Amino acid sequence: MPKIDVNEELFFKALGRRYEASELTPLLTTAKAELDDWPKSDGILRIELNDTNRPDLWSTLGLARQLSIFLTGNVPSYPFFSRAGDVKKTGDRRVVVDKGLKDIRPFIGSFVAEGKEVTDALLREIIQSQEKLCGNFGRKRKTIAMGVSRADLVSWPVSYSAADPDTTRFIPLDFEKPLSLRQILTEHPKGREYGHIVSAHARFPLLADGKGEVLTFPPVINSALIGGVKTGDTRLFIDLTGPDLDTILTACAIAACDFADMGFRVQPVAVEYPFDTPYGRTIVTPFYFQKDTVLEVAEASKRLGEEFTADQAAAWIRRMGNTVRVTGSRIIVSPPEYRNDFLHPVDAIEEIMIGRGMDTFSPVMPRDFTVGRVSEAEEYGRRARELMIGLGYQEMIYGYLGARKDIVERMCVDGADAIEIANPMTESFDTVRNSILPNLLASEAESAHAMYPHRIFEIGKTVQRDAKENEGSRTYNSLGFLLADREAGFNEVDAHALALFYYLSLEPSLSSMEDPRFIPGRAAAISVDGRRVGIMGEVHPRVLSNWGIEMPCAAVELRLDLMRGE
Repeated sequence: MPKIDVNEELFFKALGRRYEASELTPLLTTAKAELDDWPKSDGILRIELNDTNRPDLWSTLGLARQLSIFLTGNVPSYPFFSRAGDVKKTGDRRVVVDKGLKDIRPFIGSFVAEGKEVTDALLREIIQSQEKLCGNFGRKRKTIAMGVSRADLVSWPVSYSAADPDTTRFIPLDFEKPLSLRQILTEHPKGREYGHIVSAHARFPLLADGKGEVLTFPPVINSALIGGVKTGDTRLFIDLTGPDLDTILTACAIAACDFADMGFRVQPVAVEYPFDTPYGRTIVTPFYFQKDTVLEVAEASKRLGEEFTADQAAAWIRRMGNTVRVTGSRIIVSPPEYRNDFLHPVDAIEEIMIGRGMDTFSPVMPRDFTVGRVSEAEEYGRRARELMIGLGYQEMIYGYLGARKDIVERMCVDGADAIEIANPMTESFDTVRNSILPNLLASEAESAHAMYPHRIFEIGKTVQRDAKENEGSRTYNSLGFLLADREAGFNEVDAHALALFYYLSLEPSLSSMEDPRFIPGRAAAISVDGRRVGIMGEVHPRVLSNWGIEMPCAAVELRLDLMRGE
């Protein structure tokens, strides 16, 4: 979960008074946060946020805003937002988007923050907010990259273009000589870290002002001149770029509200697109686009286990910073500008629970007596587990989410049946695994110094696309095991698989198959009663190389549900 360093002075100033740890700890629960550490000597509170759906809380001012609203009921106003039918004036502040960016990194949100001097404390806060927003919510800049430039040096209009990476040159931040965009990918530390996001494209994104001076090369690095913000600056140009418009508009709203809470005056900017978007070809940002959520008070009472009126529920939802209208038994919730996490009426019910106070609900003991039992699937899995241990394998336990680069790219598969998370907080957990084999290979990659042979297995869930299922996917109880040794090969894992099937009273049959994860001619599909239940083979050297594994490996993966005849 995200952890942030909260500037003690800014935080308590925004809250209106200082709080001691004993007071702050219960208050933080209203933001689903907790006090991780408070070394008072350095003026920093370390806060852990337990909700990855609220990136607006990942800053000193954002967290203080939520707590202040809960304490006082005073909801801040952000009049600089444009809405459908209420578009703010921008003067000459325009960003013109190049049509060549449509398939590269097409969307941008921006604004100007002015009227307050950037102090050292504010600069640190801006940098931290930028890093958290782009690193966590923005998946390490893949979906959000934020640049902060010196607006006094910007000539309008700003162009957001698809630039030639070999002929376009500028001096990047922390450098003294100009580099081409392609050189930045290999010679600048940030280029080596983030350049892979755009390196596959023929042209790279670039922000330059009306005189051709470069502001930033998103998502990599700012320019040393316009992009080098310093203490004492009073006008800043903020840009946020990425491949998804709603994500960019949400991040832009969060950043704009944070700057407003710091004391800056936010000036909107018109973004002009050469193609259609859900909100038109010209969007004045920051832009409010969130939809209302409608809730029946009876549904909320049922789920929370207590009776209350629509007016009472509305008051508790308002206490979380939302705008609420009551129409009979219906509650219509309009989220604040900086939130885009209302996906279902249940989200509004959660606002009622937190706004009222979770400690105000009386605990209720279960009134129905039931007897639990182990399911047939679990019994079968336990039996398979005991057999694998008897065969000399060590059990491993993994999570079901992983990185696409591990589940798809390192395994040399096309990923057509892989299911990706729509709004992951980090690239490390952006895909639901469709196989146990990547997890087993990841463990083997870390075990080169352990005595061989290595025999490891896991029994767990895997998920694959299935158009026949209502949800579009099917979850399997799966068994995967891997053998690593100098003599590891098809015959040895075949013997172990046959032993497993024998003790499970099954008669398997093998058929040759081609699978990019295995060596051609050294892989087989496993069937029982005509049903394909698994695969096995010698892991392809290319896959081993992708994982950095030097020892030969052979592996088996089985669908336990299919083996049971489900």
